Amino acid sequence: MRRDTFLKSLAALAAVGSLPLTAQAAANIKMMIPANPGGGWDTTGRALGKALIEAKGADTVSFENKGGAAGALGLAQFINGSKGDPNALMVMGAVMLGGIITGKPPVNLSQVTPIARLTSEYNVFVLPANSPFKTMADVVAQLKKDPGSVKWGGGSRGSTEHIAAAMIAREVGVDASKINYVAFRGGGEATAAILGGNVTVGGSGYSEFSEYIATGKMKPIGVTSGARLKGVPVPTLKEQGINVEIGNWRGVYGAPGITAEQRKALTDLVLKAVKSKAWAEALEKNSWTPAVLAGAEFDAFVDDSFASLRATMVKSGMI
Repeated sequence: MRRDTFLKSLAALAAVGSLPLTAQAAANIKMMIPANPGGGWDTTGRALGKALIEAKGADTVSFENKGGAAGALGLAQFINGSKGDPNALMVMGAVMLGGIITGKPPVNLSQVTPIARLTSEYNVFVLPANSPFKTMADVVAQLKKDPGSVKWGGGSRGSTEHIAAAMIAREVGVDASKINYVAFRGGGEATAAILGGNVTVGGSGYSEFSEYIATGKMKPIGVTSGARLKGVPVPTLKEQGINVEIGNWRGVYGAPGITAEQRKALTDLVLKAVKSKAWAEALEKNSWTPAVLAGAEFDAFVDDSFASLRATMVKSGMI
C-alpha cells in the first residue's frame, strides 16, 4: 500500500473511532472541570493534564471549567457534548456524589463512564485572620448559643466540608438542620469570602488553604482526619473531643457511550500518567494522598460511597 493511501485509511479509521486511543496518538485530551477555577477539582484536572503530557499519553490537553450545582452543570454539559468521545475526561469526586444526593439533578453518574479514583484528601477548617474566635472550641460555643450566627463557608451543598459541618453540629448537640452553610461555586470564591471575613469558618482541602495558612491570612482550627496529617501542625477534630472523621476523594470519568476497549485505553493512559514525575510532584505540593483505584473496583467503590454518604447525611440531619 502506498504511504499516502495508508495515511488516508488511518485517518478514516480514527475518524470513526475504530482505532484505540493510543493508536490515535491521543492528539488532544479534552478535560471537563465541573467547577470554577481555583479549587480542588481544577487543581486536580490541570495536574493530571500535565502528567498525561509528560507520560506521552496526550499531545495536548484542553480544559473547560463549568461550575455550579456541585458539578451537576458540568456533568450535564459533559454528557450532552462528549457522547462517544474516547478522548474526553471529566474530573469528579465525593463532592459530586453529595451534590447528586442533595440536589437530585436530572443527570447522574450512571450516564458516564468510570475511569479511576486518583487521590484522597482531608478537609481543614479555618478562621479569617481577623476573626474574634481563636479555636474550634470558640466556634462550638457560639454554635450552641446561636447556630445561625455561625456562617460556614465551603464548596457546594453536599460537599465533604458541608457534611463535616453538619456532623460537628450533631456531635456537639446542635440541630444540624439549623446550621448556616454558605455554598460557593468554586474554591476561588470560597477563599475570597474567607479572606474577606464574609464567613465565620471556612472549610476545604488543606492544599487549597495552605499558602494562606503559611502566611497567617487564615488560622487553621481543625482537620477531619483520624490522625494528624504529616507535616500539618493542625489538631484533628477528634483530638478536640469532636468525634468527626471524613475524607474527600477525587477521580475521573470518561464520556458516555465509549466502548469497553476505549475505556480500557483511556484508563491505561490515566494509570500511566499517575506514575509520572509530574504527578508525584503534584501529590507532594498539594498534600494529596495517592488513592488510585480503577476498573470494577472503582465501580464498586462509587456505589458504596453513594450509600455511605447518603447514610451519613441522613444521620446528620441534612436529608
